[in-house]
Amino acid sequence: MTAAAAIRVLVVDDHTLFRRGLIALLAGDARFQVVAEAGDANEAHQRASESQPDIILLDNHMPGVNGVDALAGFKAVAPQARVLMLTVSEDERDLAAALRGGARGYLLKTMDSEMLAAAIQRTMAGESVVSPEMTSKLVSAFQAGQGTASPPPPAVDTDPIHSLSPREREILALIAKGASNKEVARDLNIAEATVKIHVQHILRKLNLSSRVQAAVYMAGRSG
Repeated sequence: MTAAAAIRVLVVDDHTLFRRGLIALLAGDARFQVVAEAGDANEAHQRASESQPDIILLDNHMPGVNGVDALAGFKAVAPQARVLMLTVSEDERDLAAALRGGARGYLLKTMDSEMLAAAIQRTMAGESVVSPEMTSKLVSAFQAGQGTASPPPPAVDTDPIHSLSPREREILALIAKGASNKEVARDLNIAEATVKIHVQHILRKLNLSSRVQAAVYMAGRSG
């Protein structure tokens, strides 16, 4: 069986020590290949155009153009690349702006290496990822009317939540609180693989495409 190709990553951060440390971390993992690095948005656009990465790990607060404001440029020069914000900012306005701008996820630099690796892989699989600490702020941003890139589906005559089983509703409630599949499995005393299957069913029944949308959907119901 042919091994899966390494995920090609562009690292964008103006702090040289952090950037080099992150590159060294990813370089030690065969699942990833760092194809370029940049210290500001303008350089990042050039490197993205040259290297055509799969994933762009993008800091937000940089000199010159902020990461959020650089998102449109990445769409132009590397349209297939998926952008993950990797930042220290826990400001819900930054979170909302990033998702509105097309970022596929919003991660905090305080996360551990395995969580980062998993987030990159989930993004490549088509998911949207948000650090658990930011999920409640995502909900707050939506309820405050700031908006996100992934609004809940429009209301219909028959509320689709009624199609969920009691177990699926339990899992949805935990997802809305920012719980990972592993945490849901532990809380409900079921296998993590079972949780993954339930999550797939929940998203399909509610016509959603990601856990982020599920959290926003629940915020809309409680607002």
